[in-house]
Amino acid sequence: MTSLRARWLLLGAALCAGLAGFWLAHQLDRAGPQLASATWLPQSRPVPEFTLTDTSGRSFTRQDLASAPTLVFFGFTHCPDVCPTTLLKLAQARRRAALAGLRVVLISVDPQRDTPSALGLYVHAFDPQFQGLTGDPATIARLAASFGVAMNRVELPGGDYTMDHSAVVFLLDDAARIVAIFTPPFEVAALSGDLQRAAPYLQRGTRGAP
Repeated sequence: MTSLRARWLLLGAALCAGLAGFWLAHQLDRAGPQLASATWLPQSRPVPEFTLTDTSGRSFTRQDLASAPTLVFFGFTHCPDVCPTTLLKLAQARRRAALAGLRVVLISVDPQRDTPSALGLYVHAFDPQFQGLTGDPATIARLAASFGVAMNRVELPGGDYTMDHSAVVFLLDDAARIVAIFTPPFEVAALSGDLQRAAPYLQRGTRGAP
């Protein structure tokens, strides 16, 4: 009887350990990947509806954004340093990570100067697969605010101006939800590694996705 009871106790302990391990794995899976250069959001943030114009002059909406995992960066073509440096590193990280279907989208914070054609020439110089969006200033301002991006026009001597803006890169899953945020300084190796770790979480219906 004592031997039988001991067996049942051992079986119960093993079952509890197994359930605890399953629960822990499930919780870690729900928490998302461990990233080196980005913050994985505990709760994904859906991008609101919008309509902008792509570099071909066609309308681009949230539905288009939802068709594939995407890196989104707010910037402008007259940016002297931060934007070109960031886009160059994103181009290198995208090639190095080799994630099928991953897009990089630059949303202009300077639609007054960034026409579709000008934006196209700019982003395609970094990578022919890059996409650029421009359009109504009010729409861009609302969209930037929904991402938590600050943007401000700064007047310069002689009547020129520049744009101050948050230098943050957002990772979206293929349901147009913000799932992670990359902050400077950006390093290609860290970016590409994080993209590979995040890849299993970027598809709709993925186990553990927010």
